[in-house]
Amino acid sequence: MTTTTTAPPMLSLRNGVAGYGPTTVLDGLSFDVHPGERLAMIGRNGVGKTTALRAVMGLVPLRSGSLHFLGQDIAKLQPHQRADLGLGYVPQTRDIFPSLTVEENLLAGLKRRPRSALDEAYTLFPRLAERRRNGGTQLSGGEQQMLSVARALLGRPRLLLLDEPLEGLAPLIRLELLRAFAQMAEQTGIATIIVEQQVDEALQYAQRAVILDHGTVVHTAPANELLNDGDTLERWVGMAVH
Repeated sequence: MTTTTTAPPMLSLRNGVAGYGPTTVLDGLSFDVHPGERLAMIGRNGVGKTTALRAVMGLVPLRSGSLHFLGQDIAKLQPHQRADLGLGYVPQTRDIFPSLTVEENLLAGLKRRPRSALDEAYTLFPRLAERRRNGGTQLSGGEQQMLSVARALLGRPRLLLLDEPLEGLAPLIRLELLRAFAQMAEQTGIATIIVEQQVDEALQYAQRAVILDHGTVVHTAPANELLNDGDTLERWVGMAVH
């Protein structure tokens, strides 16, 4: 899908300040996401990437700054209200229901849609179809991640926030997930923000990237350009891609 950057951004955060207790983590963070865009958010550990996603989702309140989604001011809305507007969130912890089967987990994400909509999840992740009767604790880490993503997608979000979706997964599983993410974006037009320590894989998936440091954006560039900019990656991320 080609991103239409001339259209108004679907998500716009301006001068966001947020943190935990007395600690400020986001310090004047500003970025946009456009319809259908795949944005990678990268940086060293502890620079505010996860907090940025949590602030967008409403799990961490903004102390100051503005946040708009689809033209609406959402800074004061609760997480479930943001989800109803079309924000989806897959946390680093995956947060599946371990006592439920794969299918029961997926049913929890339908949001009043018919049961037949489960086929969308099974088409995107055939492994889940094979394991639909398995309990959450019987799944591998990669399968749990697929389940978490599939459940979020069944709510038909307009923008999906992915926090470290590749963490701890084998290379082949990471590749399978990224292919599914790309297929999902092409077929549905969904926009995504991916926070990821697997920098090279995130940049290969994304169209544009922002680098965070000390809670603010220090560099933005097309993802394919940044892939070949080892100096910038070394400076701000502490690594070069392979």
